[in-house]
Amino acid sequence: MNNKAYLGIIVVLLLVCGYLGYSLNQSQQTVETKVEENENLEIERRELQLDLQKMRFSYDTLETENSLLMAEMADQRMQIDDLLEKVKNKNWSITKLKKEASTLREIMKGYIATIDSLNQLNMALMAENSEMKERVETVESQNQELIERQENMEGLIASGQILQTTSPSADAIKLRNNGKQRSVNRASNAEMLKACFTIMENRIAKPGEKELYMRIMAPNGDVLPNPNGNKTLAFAEEGEQQYSVSRTIDYNNQRMDVCIFYTVPEGMELEGGDYKMYVYEGPNKIGTIDLSLR
Repeated sequence: MNNKAYLGIIVVLLLVCGYLGYSLNQSQQTVETKVEENENLEIERRELQLDLQKMRFSYDTLETENSLLMAEMADQRMQIDDLLEKVKNKNWSITKLKKEASTLREIMKGYIATIDSLNQLNMALMAENSEMKERVETVESQNQELIERQENMEGLIASGQILQTTSPSADAIKLRNNGKQRSVNRASNAEMLKACFTIMENRIAKPGEKELYMRIMAPNGDVLPNPNGNKTLAFAEEGEQQYSVSRTIDYNNQRMDVCIFYTVPEGMELEGGDYKMYVYEGPNKIGTIDLSLR
């Protein structure tokens, strides 16, 4: 072969080598580009995975007592878990996954706003309930105070209605043959005991019949028996006690002189000493009278 032929072959070889070098360089650039794209894609997948995990955690921290919201948020958690699985297995394109994640994020923002509004409403209702409770307690306290005042007033009125006595006196009596009374100071001569007093004017007492009772305490501490048999009454201070005699009067709210007579039972003789006569209007004591006999 001549030199021209060799030269031609060399030129062709140089051209082939140049083409192969260019093709290799292009292939290398393509590979580097693909590697870089894959690395960027992996970074995006990891960022998306982290974003979905944060979103899942945010859903877990949302609290509400609304059953409908709770069911909807549970469904959103399941969708996030599904996207996380797809990101992990690289089932979908990153663009589609990002779009789904963006949609879930906007839904979550709506839940946050709704729950915040409900919480504010609940706080307002709690404050209103607390204020209403305080008002109710205030009204109840005022009512209780009014009840106590009314009870005190009723107590004062009831106390004020009890009759009061003045000018007490007592005497032992022996009856003459002509029926006239004669005062005696010897217990053995006494056939009757008389207690007299004046009932004072009382405008707030109920007028009409009043039952007066008298308990006569002998020197030995015994109550003189009722001539009509054993008679007892539940007195305000002493409780259930025997009384010696009773009398009914017609009271019209004016001053009134009253005497109560006790007849010594037949066969009984009084002993000498100090006697106490306790006078009652109903169960309430209204006077005490002393009598000394020899």
